[in-house]
Amino acid sequence: MIGRTRLAVDIGGTFTDLVLSLPDRTLSTKLLTTHDAPDEAVIVGTRAILAEADIDGSALDLVIHGTTLATNALIERKGARTALITTAGFRDSLEIAYEHRFEQYDLYMERPAPLVERDLRLEVPERLAADGSVLLPLDEAALRRLADVLRAQRIEALAISFLHSYINPAHEQRARDLIAAAMPELAITLSSDVCREIREYERTSTTVANAYVLPLMSRYLGRMREGLAGIGVTCPLLLMMSSGGICTVETATRFPVRLVESGPAGGVILARRVAALGGYDRALSFDMGGTTAKITLIDDFMPQQSRHFEVARAYRFAKGSGIPVRVPVIDMVEIGAGGGSIGRVDPLRRIAVGPDSAGSDPGPACYGRGGTAATVTDADVVLGRIDPSRFAGGKIALHPALAHDAVLTDVGLKLAMTTDEAARGIVEIVDENMASAARVHAVENGKDTAGRTLIAFGGAAPLHAVRLAQKLGIGRVVIPVDAGVGSAHGFLDAPIAYEVARTFLVRLDGLDQALIDALFADMRAEAEPVVRLGVPTGELAETRTAFMRYRGQGHEIAVPLDNAALQPDTLRQAFETTYTQLFGRIIPRLEIEAVTWTLGLSEPHVLPRPDQVAAPAAAAVVIDTGRMVEAATGETVDAAIFARTALRSGATLLGPAAIVESGTTTIVPSGFAARVGYGGEIIIEEKMA
Repeated sequence: MIGRTRLAVDIGGTFTDLVLSLPDRTLSTKLLTTHDAPDEAVIVGTRAILAEADIDGSALDLVIHGTTLATNALIERKGARTALITTAGFRDSLEIAYEHRFEQYDLYMERPAPLVERDLRLEVPERLAADGSVLLPLDEAALRRLADVLRAQRIEALAISFLHSYINPAHEQRARDLIAAAMPELAITLSSDVCREIREYERTSTTVANAYVLPLMSRYLGRMREGLAGIGVTCPLLLMMSSGGICTVETATRFPVRLVESGPAGGVILARRVAALGGYDRALSFDMGGTTAKITLIDDFMPQQSRHFEVARAYRFAKGSGIPVRVPVIDMVEIGAGGGSIGRVDPLRRIAVGPDSAGSDPGPACYGRGGTAATVTDADVVLGRIDPSRFAGGKIALHPALAHDAVLTDVGLKLAMTTDEAARGIVEIVDENMASAARVHAVENGKDTAGRTLIAFGGAAPLHAVRLAQKLGIGRVVIPVDAGVGSAHGFLDAPIAYEVARTFLVRLDGLDQALIDALFADMRAEAEPVVRLGVPTGELAETRTAFMRYRGQGHEIAVPLDNAALQPDTLRQAFETTYTQLFGRIIPRLEIEAVTWTLGLSEPHVLPRPDQVAAPAAAAVVIDTGRMVEAATGETVDAAIFARTALRSGATLLGPAAIVESGTTTIVPSGFAARVGYGGEIIIEEKMA
């Protein structure tokens, strides 16, 4: 991304973060999210940060925005009134789903209801074979009759998903043209546009999800543009995608489903940059905000990628209980563990934390906004980890007495614990929940957490990072500069990018190089105009991936490809290398096939080289001391308090200590030492005896 004056905006479940990058400095601010109208906090925050910088809105060259609006609409079922048109006989595929119980032993298990109710799932006679040939032509007369049904049902958005349209989209395109002619105002989504991949259920689910949020996102982005224009901002607005790239408003309006998890993706981009600067080739990105925590594996400075994600899980940790969307995403595990996560005593008299959250309204009890439930933030206040007078730079007043009352009432009295013991129990449980999720995520990907570098950001992560690292066998924790608004900082480093996928099933022994070359050329022809909207000239970086499997297997693995000729022997070697990394072995003499091919296109994005310059020693001045209860031991200690803004590169300090800044607080426990790196990052490691 080019320099100049840029504004990054990240709307989270509790806070809205803004970062203003100026040629000579960077400013940031944090506001409570306005859930009923998310753009309101953005406009208020933009006014404030522009005033702080003493510049007008017209001085901005670029605004980059990440939002949870699409995700929240799916979770809260607040999208458009949507209908689905599909091949005759397949209207119930959306409800049949995977034909399994995601919680096998839960007698009261409830499947999530489809986004489109059954009487709005409509059928039309047509049928394509698996090779794309026409078995039954599209019944255009029947399709025209459906337009009357859509009009009578006051449908706002339409999803069209026909069988095998990933091979031949002609029937879907003709259906769109006929419906659009009859209802030009209707928002229409085709599965062959959103997800041109095999697997009927996931493709249809992704198409429906896109249609469901499309009108909402279109209106929201329109309001955002108008609001920014109203304060003099006329520069381009770009949107962060879940893949870690950014796109134009036009692309985001057409494919809003690609924006799910856009905020957390920005944080991983920041962690990747920090890992590159520090030379940490095995890292763990840890983002903990007010509502959730997100953990991502980063190897060789590349975050784990995926093409499958579940939104709105009915059972937060149960795979298969949500709405599957097949779009490019950074592969992360998300845990209902944030500063607003609610602590309680369960029927077995155990402390449980989350996944429900107090959010920003009413928020934790200590906010004094009417919340009474004990949260992780309340526990952190009780333990002395958060200084109420310095929280959010003093912009949000905290009430320690309310935090003590909530923790004592909800946990302490029920388990005959002191307030300190109850608060420590809450933070230990939430830390263990995150550690357990990280371990499972690593094992599922054939990897380990031990020996990595933990890169922590978000409002709550620096408070919990060292204890989480201890549980995961990690010896080094890095807190980036301005970590409290880390995801917004990541937006500023994200490239304009787009990815296209195509299913084309081929066995390696029958590989036709000319057909594969033509396939990639077709995908580039689709991706390049999208990227050129933001990068009009210059070379573009291209990445290729094949999703491959042994013949007879039900799922594929992602195999990175170079741009050389894709010969069968080369593909086989690449597949076996990746398969061995994941499963520790290969299966000899079994046929290998490629199912789906992807091509990613982006503006060139070179990672920074590791900092080789050792920062000279500098003094670390204590500005205050405070009582703090250590999570690992329960011991009450006097902790030194440092202002991060006063710490220079090369400064060192010993725990117990707290390093305060406007967006977060970094805890350095006893037995650990912290130093400030050349780039201003805080590096925390265990002291050598």
